[in-house]
Amino acid sequence: MMRCLNRSFFRKCTLRFRSVGASEDGSYARRRPVALSSFIVGLTLLNAACSQFPQQPKDNKPWGPPGSDLPATPAHKGDYGPDHAVDVSGVHDAIPTDVTPSRSGNPSSYTVLGQTYTLLPACKGYHDRGIASWYGMQFNGGRTSDGETYDMYAMTAANKVVPIPCYARVTNLKNGKSVIVKINDRGPFVANRLIDLSYAAASKLDMLGHGTALVEVQAVGPGDLPPPVVTAPAAVTAVAGLPASPLATPAIPPPPAAGNPQIYLQVGAYAGRANADNAVTKLTAGGVSHAFVEPADEGTRTLYKVRIGPLADVDAVDKLTAALAELGFKDAQIVIP
Repeated sequence: MMRCLNRSFFRKCTLRFRSVGASEDGSYARRRPVALSSFIVGLTLLNAACSQFPQQPKDNKPWGPPGSDLPATPAHKGDYGPDHAVDVSGVHDAIPTDVTPSRSGNPSSYTVLGQTYTLLPACKGYHDRGIASWYGMQFNGGRTSDGETYDMYAMTAANKVVPIPCYARVTNLKNGKSVIVKINDRGPFVANRLIDLSYAAASKLDMLGHGTALVEVQAVGPGDLPPPVVTAPAAVTAVAGLPASPLATPAIPPPPAAGNPQIYLQVGAYAGRANADNAVTKLTAGGVSHAFVEPADEGTRTLYKVRIGPLADVDAVDKLTAALAELGFKDAQIVIP
């Protein structure tokens, strides 16, 4: 609670608290006698609101420090990296350990900026592809959703749906670089973003300059081996009467190879082909090109998925998402085959 008494931190908390229940005109500090106990309760609620689910801006425009041409994450207006080059080559991957969900930051569901998120029952088995962003100086030293202190030079990340803490391997699908991070925060609460990485993790994935990257995220545990080193295998000599020793295999698949990942937006999955065709017709009439229907077998039934793409880059994804919302397709999802 004492952190909120810091002027800058109090201001940040106040801005976030307004989004979760203050009056629209922001007039929750009127000039009237207030009991000391009510004041303490108010500060406690304020601190809880700003610590577990920090509000992130709706836009995604890059914003760097004044007078600096260093790239900044597009996920947070006002956020930026350090004002000088920082060598993070000595920062090692997070080491997965046995963990239990923290007491804070793990409600069964929660709502931020009008969007409701439901947590997965467990971290194990989580596997997804999408867009990664990163966050830095604006949040450095602040409190993460599980109660830790955010260190932009540590290997951590934020995600909206996995129980925290959770360990995951994040791979840049374009260059094949991979890191293991500890997910201990919530976010990013920006459309079409899957994970928010620390400055150090983003640097190791070589995505600082772009601000975003197409990534694969896969949960890892203490029993999982790290990605194998890509080197020529040593010759294995078989002893008479004994089989050659098999090479150790990781408990999780190796990271995907570097390549040229393609990105699509899926606007819906329909049980009937006619409904899918109608969606494509509506998209075409609205000026959206490259929409198509892709049938997919889902057990005993076939779903007809309406997708658009491939899209050129993340900026094209964000612009198309906004256009789709105007056409009534507000739940478009990113698909990276």
